[in-house]
Amino acid sequence: MAPETDHAESVRALRQLRRIRTFYAGGAALWAASAVSAGWVDPGSRQMWIAVVLLLVFTTLLSMASLWLWRQQAAGSGEPVHHAAPRKTAWRHHASA
Repeated sequence: MAPETDHAESVRALRQLRRIRTFYAGGAALWAASAVSAGWVDPGSRQMWIAVVLLLVFTTLLSMASLWLWRQQAAGSGEPVHHAAPRKTAWRHHASA
């Protein structure tokens, strides 16, 4: 029973890593646009540097999540993939003749 639970948790963790990677990519894009905008209006301002720091934070988080996802997929590549629950044999009821 434990291997099934571990597999379900592993699949859940991979799904969550994919979602958070998308979130971090969006955050990095947002802070990149903000840093460019603030740098264009007032180069060297405090708002620009805060945006640059947050861009670095989101880029680091994105790269870490991508690395973890890549490692998880590489580690699990040797296992057989089961996309559905195992099929159970149905009870066959025959009408008596």
